[in-house]
Amino acid sequence: MAQSKADRKAAAKKAAATRKRNAEKSKAQAAGKKAASTRQAGEAKASAKDATSAAKAAAAGVTSAALSATRAAQQAGKSVASRLGGAGKRGKR
Repeated sequence: MAQSKADRKAAAKKAAATRKRNAEKSKAQAAGKKAASTRQAGEAKASAKDATSAAKAAAAGVTSAALSATRAAQQAGKSVASRLGGAGKRGKR
């Protein structure tokens, strides 16, 4: 069965519309992937920043604890020295 010129023209228009729709869909999908990639990169940066902050806080806590322990040891040493020194002086009198 032969197609008329009008039938061929209608089929060509339909095909062109389909190609256009497919091209737009492809473009939208690509844009969606790019947006998702950008969002995920931002989330990764935020997570890395949080991890860095937590590590710094932990390090600061360890440092603070070490300094406190050192100070406590110094004070204990002074206390022992004072007691021994004071007792010895009283004993000599």
